[in-house]
Amino acid sequence: MSSVSPFAPKRFPVLPAIAGVTVGGAACGVKYKGRKDLFLAELARGSTIAGVFTTSRTASAPVDWCKQIVGAGQVRGIVVNAGNANAFTGRAGMEGVAHTVDVAARQIGCKKEEVFIASTGVIGERMPSDRITRAIPRLHGRLGERAWKDAASAIMTTDTFPKGASATCRIGSKTVTIAGIAKGSGMIAPDMATMLAFVFTDARLPAPLLRRLLKSANDRTFNCISVDGDTSTSDTVLLAATGKAGNRSPSGVADPALKEFRTALEQVMRDLAQQIVKDGEGASKFVTIDVAGAESARAARKIGLSIANSPLVKTAFAGGDANWGRVVMAVGKAGERADRDRLSVAMGGVTIAAAGEAVEGYDEAPVARHLAGREVHLAVDVGVGRGRARVWTCDLTRGYIDINADYRS
Repeated sequence: MSSVSPFAPKRFPVLPAIAGVTVGGAACGVKYKGRKDLFLAELARGSTIAGVFTTSRTASAPVDWCKQIVGAGQVRGIVVNAGNANAFTGRAGMEGVAHTVDVAARQIGCKKEEVFIASTGVIGERMPSDRITRAIPRLHGRLGERAWKDAASAIMTTDTFPKGASATCRIGSKTVTIAGIAKGSGMIAPDMATMLAFVFTDARLPAPLLRRLLKSANDRTFNCISVDGDTSTSDTVLLAATGKAGNRSPSGVADPALKEFRTALEQVMRDLAQQIVKDGEGASKFVTIDVAGAESARAARKIGLSIANSPLVKTAFAGGDANWGRVVMAVGKAGERADRDRLSVAMGGVTIAAAGEAVEGYDEAPVARHLAGREVHLAVDVGVGRGRARVWTCDLTRGYIDINADYRS
């Protein structure tokens, strides 16, 4: 385990109970010794669910299972283990999922198709699913409404701190609550949607509406982060709603009653996404990249992620080097329209390149001071349209190599 991230909060946030949800975490010894590595959630009857999953062509067995059942939109249980991704494990991987689902469904008293599974950890090693199934009954008996820290700790791999976030808002006359946990530190470049996130609300929302809300929020949060440019085999974001708040079911995604909820959901997911970046393996800086002047918002995000994923840009930030030429390179390789002779680059609010060339006589001292800090801001305008996007990344340090060179040992 690496040293704790410099961005780690002093304490885990106090997350509220979500009516109709109980959670918990326990140790079952999948890989780690003496720490929690199994998360279980039970949800009330009638709960709905939506999910977004990795687009990797080598997706894990748990992802395959979840994609098979998510269309029905019903959930009673979620089981997650850390330490083994159950990916590239052939028939044995799906057999392990089936066994885990069967045990969890019998314990909760629900259909197998209402139990969702996620796994994170080493790829290509056979899953010791019997350790999980033996632990499920014991963990089920200890679930609680506020055991969020145990739950968040149980899904960590190389993470240095557990991640949680919450918000309250109103749908019509009813107050509704949202709470979520996430994990992620390396192999972070979500494309869907390692990175796992589980968000719960007591709002009454039908599954088709949940899907639209989740996709929209996901596109502006988890799909706008990168630590190392590698998309996991296991990426999963689930959003579940118990309906216990008693709100009137909205007529659709454009229903004015959903305005506050959309904002609050995106707030929670953005908070979790940024925590993942701040816990990036070996990270010493949190980097916000704003791209403007693109052909569309989609193009702007692609350009932003091209910059965020560049090892040359990331190592420059690690060294405090205002090497804007590397930023220009990353813009050019994105494959989106950009006007070389109108492009501008600013760091820490100081424009250092404009109209396609360096700003004559600009003072690098304030930029150097900005880059020496923990939080870095980069702004790029590519000069072809009105599309804009914001993405988040971290720097690339020797710590990343140390962590990943020793990961399986």
